[in-house]
Amino acid sequence: MKDLLKNWINVGYAWIEHRTGVTKLIKNQITDYRLPPKLNKWYSLGGLCMFVFGLQLATGVLLLVYYVPSSTEAFSSVERIMLDIPYGWLIRTTHAAGAHLMIVVLLLHMVSVIFMGSYKSPRELTWLSGCALLFLTLAICFTGYLLPWSQLSFWATTIATNIPEPIPVIGPLIVKLVRGGENINPDTLSRFFALHVVVIPAVMITLVGFHLLLVRILGVSDPEQKTQAVGQSSFLQKKRTRGMKFFPTFVMEDVLVIFVFMAILSAGVFFFPEWIIMTDAEIPANPFNTPDHIKPEWYFLASYQFLKIVPSEIGALLLQTLFITLFLLLPFIDSARERAITKRPVFISSIILLIIIFVALTVWGAIS
Repeated sequence: MKDLLKNWINVGYAWIEHRTGVTKLIKNQITDYRLPPKLNKWYSLGGLCMFVFGLQLATGVLLLVYYVPSSTEAFSSVERIMLDIPYGWLIRTTHAAGAHLMIVVLLLHMVSVIFMGSYKSPRELTWLSGCALLFLTLAICFTGYLLPWSQLSFWATTIATNIPEPIPVIGPLIVKLVRGGENINPDTLSRFFALHVVVIPAVMITLVGFHLLLVRILGVSDPEQKTQAVGQSSFLQKKRTRGMKFFPTFVMEDVLVIFVFMAILSAGVFFFPEWIIMTDAEIPANPFNTPDHIKPEWYFLASYQFLKIVPSEIGALLLQTLFITLFLLLPFIDSARERAITKRPVFISSIILLIIIFVALTVWGAIS
């Protein structure tokens, strides 16, 4: 019986191999694929981003089984998940914590790319697709925040959607378009649900594929390459005969980083759940009772606080738009070949200053 089963497996594998060439594909793309020899742990953040995205998709699908996207039943369906469904509390808390940590991991990944100069030519499209994924991650977290239809999510979304209102002419139209009316209403929940569950994930999956394709075509940025190569040949991934094996060496490095991430996530879920799901998130939404000290989530606090301290709201929005534009155009603005951190002191110092300002505004927004 054992020999018969083994023979069936061999015949099945041979059938698939003849039609797909899977053995050669695995050899070329996984086992024989080599990376630069001295990649640091920062390079594992890209793989960690994919893992967290997959975790969010998996936990999100499980939540969808019991969640009801209705203003009258959304909160009670979330309560049922937390209290009645076996391990529902674990899935929901993991999903909520994963959203926060996904943004942290993405920000760290972007910062590492900036510091190592990995955005430079010919990786402009890789940078732009990564920026798009960052903004889409913020969007998917923002749209998902309203879905529990709690007091916290209702009023935090009200504040966040008010931000474009000072823009002349189009500001009120943008607010009305996002909300589906003058105020947050059941149509807002329906729109956010569609965006959170269907539209944004579909776009993100497509962009992730495009991002990985670019990484495969152009190759992984070599940390020891202090200057960017010039010439058409630098646009294509060269066949490496030496260096770090993608599998198992680099994959094991990724797995180690994923284990560390899961330890941090588990610590938050099991020991500090009140930091993940606040008290106001356990109260049903009441449009007629505005709670005190409602603020956006931490990843929007810097922008929120900046709007508060700048006297002109439209001026603050213009400055933030300018910053985002410069952020997107970074590979075209900083087109110099030099990648070494020590050879870019002014640029690196500016980035560190911006990080300090972002953290300071976030903390200020949290305690003010």
